Amino acid sequence: MTNKKLNLVVSSGAGISAESGISTFRDAGGLWENYPVMDVASADGFERNPALVHRFYNERRKALGRTIPNRAHKILHELEEFFNVYVITQNVDDLHERAGSTNVLHLHGELMKMRAVDEPSFIRQLPSYDAETSVDTVVDRHHMRPHIVFFQEAVPMFEPATEIVEKADIFVIIGTSLVVYPAAALVRYVRPGVPVYYIDPNPGTNIPAGVHVIRAKATEGMAQLTEILKKQLKA
Repeated sequence: MTNKKLNLVVSSGAGISAESGISTFRDAGGLWENYPVMDVASADGFERNPALVHRFYNERRKALGRTIPNRAHKILHELEEFFNVYVITQNVDDLHERAGSTNVLHLHGELMKMRAVDEPSFIRQLPSYDAETSVDTVVDRHHMRPHIVFFQEAVPMFEPATEIVEKADIFVIIGTSLVVYPAAALVRYVRPGVPVYYIDPNPGTNIPAGVHVIRAKATEGMAQLTEILKKQLKA
């Protein structure tokens, strides 16, 4: 085994957090926790009814406080013993961090943060899962909003994510459908010859050539992947 750790880059989506009990906005045909998705997760929706959007993410934050990381999250942390692990997640929860992962990039924002309406770089951590924001929340004269990348908004962390993927020695896709862009495009930035693993119980038909598919939910799939990677390290 070489002393130099390989770069293991992971693209995670809603499927990994679903096993912790966090529902996805695709679970019920356009509804997310009984709200129309575009009312609570779009730029237009925020402009129409910002109070509703603040209330929705306050509810999601409180629910997150009652949630714990699952075995898939924990395995990713454990793999840091053998690899330089970088997690690029579409999820806005903090389960990767709570499981111990040290290098996590959030493509779509974070529930535990808020940012200024007029200055996207002005971001503040929220103090607890019970913390609430509203249209009246002001910090240093900035009106604040949930630190979430809404539909119809650019994804500012995508370019930094591609730079991480370009350095991958192993690339893993877990819990995401490969149809949500721009996140689905990350696999295009993997260098030729780098092994790619895709963990999903229903992988669909749009899988790029050469991808190793593990047909399983996140927890089971990560256990299988760990055994594969251990064999490779011993080879």
